[in-house]
Amino acid sequence: MGPITFFQLVRRFGSAGAALAALPDLAKRGGRRAPITLYPTQDAEAEIEACRKQGVTLIAWAEPDYPAPLAAIEDAPPLVLVRGAAALLSRPIVAIVGARNASANGVRFARQMAADLGRAGLIVVSGLARGIDTGAHEGAFATGTVAVMAGGVDVPYPPENAPLLARIAASGAALSEIPLGTTPVARHFPRRNRIISGLAAGVVVVEASLHSGSLITARFALEQGREVLAVPGSPLDPRCRGGNDLIRKGATLVESAEDVMNALGAIAVPPRIVPEARPDPSPATLAPGEDSMAAARQLVLSKLSPTPTPVDEIIRQCQLSPTVVSGVFLELELAGRLARHHGSQVSLIEIN
Repeated sequence: MGPITFFQLVRRFGSAGAALAALPDLAKRGGRRAPITLYPTQDAEAEIEACRKQGVTLIAWAEPDYPAPLAAIEDAPPLVLVRGAAALLSRPIVAIVGARNASANGVRFARQMAADLGRAGLIVVSGLARGIDTGAHEGAFATGTVAVMAGGVDVPYPPENAPLLARIAASGAALSEIPLGTTPVARHFPRRNRIISGLAAGVVVVEASLHSGSLITARFALEQGREVLAVPGSPLDPRCRGGNDLIRKGATLVESAEDVMNALGAIAVPPRIVPEARPDPSPATLAPGEDSMAAARQLVLSKLSPTPTPVDEIIRQCQLSPTVVSGVFLELELAGRLARHHGSQVSLIEIN
């Protein structure tokens, strides 16, 4: 299950333990044929021990050391693994991202901007990729940098950045929501990008093509209420078209660290951004009765299709409360019949 489902379950049942106990019955109600298997306790304990041996800190969403800006986003990771100086995560952070196949000038610019922002008191976060990310990390070594990983914090990716990861782990921090030993796959990178933007007060795009993953990070930043900033580039260079397009659509044009500081203003100054609201883990809202849920399941199912549909539209057409619809979604998702998509959309998974 994903983070949104995790928090909905905790809100509904009051604790993770109670939610785990309820999962088999919820999945059965949603139409799951095979019994659901919970993750064995001994395997979880083995993961915790492996983290301890490698000097990796596990920080849960409800703990005080969890980064407050990240905790404020809707799909915050319930648990993060941090290798290195976890204390850096409580300081003001700015993200620098960009093209993997960046120009030499682009990498040099990212390195210099990161160094200048570091001297101004900001921690620089990026994604450990080739190109702009590498330059940003290198520039911020002296003042503090955080690498957000798409795999385990012990798995360098790309492999040639193994020395870079070792340096970051020694003087900065590497962070991931993915278990140790996991090599990243394609679906992990968008998940990583929402953490990069979620940690930061603003995201600076240095070079990016029109189809760059950096634009995904910029989109997450907008949805999370972060500042989006972009460095302009030559219209003749395809690597600059994405950044130029962001500026055309309203992103702040920046050419120096001073521009970034001016754009962020007071946002970058506080040592900690306090979230306005976190998911409430108390069982304040009781689950509806089974009779109501049985009728709601049929109605919600009739509105779902393999094509992603906005959640708000389903609620509107069903004329049901958000609590009831969310309950149906939980059951269907645990049964493997519902997929969640970007932008608060859901679709039906047909079971053969």
